[in-house]
This record gives sequence, structure tokens and C-alpha cells, in this order.
Amino acid sequence: MEQQQDKRFVILDTETTGMPVSEGHRIIEIGCVEVIGRRLTGRHFHVYLQPDRESDEGAINVHGITDAFLVGKPRFADVAEEFFEFIQGATLVIHNAAFDVGFINNEFALLGQHDRADISQHCTVLDTLLLARARHPGQRNSLDALCKRYDIDNSGRELHGALLDSELLADVYLAMTGGQTSLSLAGHGADAESDGQAAGGSEIRRIVGRAPGRVIMANAEELEAHAERLAAIAKSAGGPSMWQALTETTGG
Repeated sequence: MEQQQDKRFVILDTETTGMPVSEGHRIIEIGCVEVIGRRLTGRHFHVYLQPDRESDEGAINVHGITDAFLVGKPRFADVAEEFFEFIQGATLVIHNAAFDVGFINNEFALLGQHDRADISQHCTVLDTLLLARARHPGQRNSLDALCKRYDIDNSGRELHGALLDSELLADVYLAMTGGQTSLSLAGHGADAESDGQAAGGSEIRRIVGRAPGRVIMANAEELEAHAERLAAIAKSAGGPSMWQALTETTGG
């Protein structure tokens, strides 16, 4: 089996004329960066695209890419082969993957390239939004929120941009996975099941050869303060704390 540290990841983001894709909206920017061995390699794919339609005002307010700016830019057909070669066989790391994958599939379908109109057949897709929700339930998990949570500088992100966002997402993904060697969440494609555990799972490994940790016992003053704190909790709650109930049950 291919070792995780040798796997090729492509962190990907797109910007579009609006949404949803079912209303004829198109991709206007694609940004990708490559990660191998948990390091950015410096290889990237970035392009602005002429969508042959106007962008919604709301979308322009998000990404700042005007119709005038896109005049003369290549169309998806002009870059489709190069783009496919860049992502083929990689694990695509995408925030809210359903959105970007839907648009990418649509672009290939519009070209009549139906064998490529489901990129999950050619790549593994890992959704960092689902990963973040599993790790931080009940919290905000936008890219900006994750940058703040993992202390990643996103001060230059006044507007959305596919290349900048893919670079930020690469830092977020590496911080979230924190050295894990096997993880798969909402993955699709040939390698999805063989590369990790079920969605939301993580591998637990026994550490051998490490000296046992030092145990520092509480002194009398600390024990007294602990007892006072438990008593205050019990008084406020109208009953013993969970810790007291457990220690009474186990005789601790």
C-alpha cells in the first residue's frame, strides 16, 4: 500500500459566477497547491476563466472578480487537459467539497467529457468542512474561523480568492491533521477506504520504548482547595458533582 507520507495531495478552491450550478453558473477561478510528505512542494495550478456569462452581484462582492477583468481570459476548454493532469490520482482537499466538485464536474460535462464528469472516479476527495465539524462540533468552521482557531495568518484575505484560499486551507489541513498518518473523512474514489479509517475515525497506535510519565501527587493544601471547590459545585448544583459521584463509586 502506498505510504501516507508519499501520497500526493492537491488543496483546491474555486470561485464562480454565483450559485447554484444548476442555474448555469460557471467557474471563473481555480487555485490548487500541491502537498507531498506534509510539505508544500511549490507546484501549483492557478487560472482565471472567461465564463461566457455575467457574474451575480453577490458573488462579485465575495471574490471581487469583475466581468470586465475576465474579458480575454481562457475558457475552461482551454485549460481542461492541464487541470485534469494536475489533479488526476491525487487526494483533493477541499473546504465544502460538494460545491467545488459539483462545478468541476459540470465544466467537464459541458465539454462532453463525460468520463471526467465525476472527478471522484479519478481522485480521492476529502472535505475539510466535514472534518472540521467532526473535530469541532457546534463551532464555526468557516475557513476564516479555522485560521483563527489554528493561529494561521489570514490578514491578507480581504476577499475570497481561489489560490490564496487553497494556500490557507493547506495550512489549516496540516494543522488539523497534526501529524496523523492515516485519516479519511467523506472520501471518494479508489483510495478512499484503503487510506484510513471510517469517516471521523482516527488511528490509535501503542507507543513503545518510552519511559513512563512522572506522577506528581497533590499536596495537602491542594487537596483542601480541591475539596472546597467540589463542595461549592455541589452546593450550586444541589447535589454532588460528577467527579464526587465517580470517586464514591470507585472508592477513589
